[in-house]
Amino acid sequence: MATRSDAVELDVRLDRTSPVPLYHQLAQAIENAIDSGGLRPGDRIENEVSLTERLGLARPTARQAIQELVRKGLLVRRRGLGTQVVRPAIHRDVRLSSLYDDLVQSGRQPLTQVLEHTDCTPASAGLPALLDHLAADEPLQLIRRLRYADDEPLAIMTNYLPARFTLTDDALADRSLYDLLREQGAQIAIAHQTIGARLAEVEEARLLGTPRPAACVTAERIVYDDAGKLVELGRHIYRSDRYTVQNSLVV
Repeated sequence: MATRSDAVELDVRLDRTSPVPLYHQLAQAIENAIDSGGLRPGDRIENEVSLTERLGLARPTARQAIQELVRKGLLVRRRGLGTQVVRPAIHRDVRLSSLYDDLVQSGRQPLTQVLEHTDCTPASAGLPALLDHLAADEPLQLIRRLRYADDEPLAIMTNYLPARFTLTDDALADRSLYDLLREQGAQIAIAHQTIGARLAEVEEARLLGTPRPAACVTAERIVYDDAGKLVELGRHIYRSDRYTVQNSLVV
């Protein structure tokens, strides 16, 4: 993606009579510029020295504003490059949904590369989690995909599905997996999911475009239909700097 190489100087108006702290006003102005497209992913913003001199701020005030946006995942500090705008992270609720659909709903363009599509069995794939539901030699299909959000790699998704589903690589590259399964009669009803974290392996880091060591979010999901039959087992790994899982807690 083409970006501006020079630091972008924003038109920031600070109200020194407002009870809102100056650092928060500055952070809000930068965030508004990101939301409106005035700052694009990859753009560099002014450094703390330039901001303090131009806006008449104390350096800790500018530093606090930038750090607030770094914590929110909107900016990143890169040695030799300065402070840059990054794409907003993908936030997913804990619910039974497709990453493809979640990306579309968040205004991102999902792109998919099929890395592998082969036949296997629970025994040959080493899937003890499925042996309670299937015979060890029951035919399965293994699908491994690299999912992009816009032009940025986001997730490596490995799915094991019963052979009764007919899935082509072309369809998998262009469609939501759950939509394809529903078209073939799958009445998806319930899933059990475990969220974890680990370091990416060498090939995973290469596919995700992240330098090692790279922390990743992991998810294992077993999905059933309304009759209790297995629909799929998914093992996914996500870039932790671009993906979070959120849920609501009730007291």
